[in-house]
Amino acid sequence: MTLDDVRLAAARPGSAARPDPGRRLRVAMYSHDSQGLGHTRRNLAIATALSGLDPRPDVLLLTGTPEAAALRRPPGCDLVGLPALGKDDRGGYTARNLSADLSELLALRSAILASTLRSFRPDLLVVDKHPRGAFGELEPALRTLRPGRARTVLGMRDVLDSPASAADDWIRCRGSAALRRWFDAVWAYGDPAIADPTAALELPPDLAGIVTHTGYLAHGREPAPTAPNPERGPFVLGLCGGGSDGVRLAEAFTAAPLPRGVRGVFITGPHMAGEERDRLAAAGARSGVAVHAFAPDVAPWLDHASAVVSMGGYNTVCEALARPAPLLVVPRVEPRAEQLVRARAMAGARLLDMLHPDRLTPADLGRWLRGALARPRRARTGVDLDGLARVPGLALALTGRPAPLARSLR
Repeated sequence: MTLDDVRLAAARPGSAARPDPGRRLRVAMYSHDSQGLGHTRRNLAIATALSGLDPRPDVLLLTGTPEAAALRRPPGCDLVGLPALGKDDRGGYTARNLSADLSELLALRSAILASTLRSFRPDLLVVDKHPRGAFGELEPALRTLRPGRARTVLGMRDVLDSPASAADDWIRCRGSAALRRWFDAVWAYGDPAIADPTAALELPPDLAGIVTHTGYLAHGREPAPTAPNPERGPFVLGLCGGGSDGVRLAEAFTAAPLPRGVRGVFITGPHMAGEERDRLAAAGARSGVAVHAFAPDVAPWLDHASAVVSMGGYNTVCEALARPAPLLVVPRVEPRAEQLVRARAMAGARLLDMLHPDRLTPADLGRWLRGALARPRRARTGVDLDGLARVPGLALALTGRPAPLARSLR
């Protein structure tokens, strides 16, 4: 579906949203957030892009991660925190902080979602990945919103999981039925020449027709001018997303032999255990690697890094691809294959290099770093990284609002 298709659909009698011309566009964005910051960071990137519209919309993030409060938000954006979901040692869902059992927690989250959206009265609701919310927690809110004709969008990252697992999950959550009942559009946040999240879902023609591939949400995440170099000289950067499963990469990075005259910087993320972070900091002090805890904004490091080593989460990869530094991805391979599938596809397109975690050693990282620093820094070509420039126009078209943007997001 193109932007023109969206405008035509919004113009059909009886189908167009009826925006109140006297108030600003209101956008609500939901993410369930049981582990890591990926879903919230993706929605926050979109909120930042929407803040470039004139008049600027009011954006409300509905998030299940407490760490979202520490992330930089654009003007006009606020958040409502949901009681946090977590995972137990066996991978099952549980309350992260409260003593409530799972059913009690989900009932509480569902009530908060329904009451918040009923009061906020959004013109547009963007739902990240799960069309019914975690365990169906969003369904009461969707039933409340639909009679008022708020527009609803399902956002999908470029890779959901392995094709077989993605298809099984879609069937299990009755995804196609949810799309048909409650959603006006699907935004696939990627380039189908690299990866298409809908390919494994076998969407029927009527639902395939509401899918728009936006391009990766890469360029335009940081509308502010480039910040000064946070380090005093050349450095290589290591990232592991939220950090809950990044210890092994961090250990290898802090032990890797660094090229002469180059420092190392590793950012652990907020979910790495404190004792692990302290141990890594001690190891880094011996090897010339500065270990930082959670950084609300990694852009200054990415802007100035000579090379980047990271895990393969969507947001981290997008942010790195938007810069010219060479990138090595060491993907997570279990329990989901998402990062492995993404890394292989992008390595095949020569956008990055990939190292399977089974082959991860400090010596391998050192060899890659030496080779990477010998390469010229080049902007990526052959991939669509401009999704954030398109999403505001899609949002305006879907809600029947005038199209012009106030300023470029690049």
